[in-house]
Amino acid sequence: MNEFFREVDEEFRRDRAMAFWKRWGGVFVAVAVLVVAGVGGWRYWEYIETQRAHEASAQLFDAQQMINEGNRDSGIAMLEELAEGERGGFPLLARFRIAAALGEQSASRGAEAFDDLASDASVPTSMRDLASLRAAMLRLDTDPAAAAAALEELAVPDNAYRHSAREALGLAALRRDNYDEAGRWFDEMAADPDTPSGLRGRLEIYSALVAAGPVETM
Repeated sequence: MNEFFREVDEEFRRDRAMAFWKRWGGVFVAVAVLVVAGVGGWRYWEYIETQRAHEASAQLFDAQQMINEGNRDSGIAMLEELAEGERGGFPLLARFRIAAALGEQSASRGAEAFDDLASDASVPTSMRDLASLRAAMLRLDTDPAAAAAALEELAVPDNAYRHSAREALGLAALRRDNYDEAGRWFDEMAADPDTPSGLRGRLEIYSALVAAGPVETM
């Protein structure tokens, strides 16, 4: 008797399972197909993006090689092509390298290119500040007043580039024989606990120059 009831129970569960599958089996199959297709599509997208990144990296390297070998125009042209693309952070890197290459030819042209980066709202703030720093450094000889104004904006306590900005301001003041101003910037560097160790090493030399004062000529 127990065997009979067990067979009836198994048959009942089998019928319920078949009814459930007839009703919902197509949905399960469709979901499974979508999952497999989604995973396959994601893997393919990752592969394509990796290939594009490799190509962009190679293009950036080749352009730099051209510039280093003196074929500046061709290198810049390759960088400009990369800058117009949409390959992760490579277009931004290309724009920075273009500005640097232009600055090696002409301080004013390079500074203008960095200005474009600094004023571009689509560029991350930290990179815009870096562009401002590079532009100011290029203007130290040609337009020291504008360079100093830009550097002072970066020399504030919470700016990531304050150390480089203060050093540049101090050196610029030394070149003008303004030892008081140079000493002020070097003192700020000395008082900042986050000043890099390498810069602190140079700071000893700067401080000695300020203490010695201007060189008197006979």
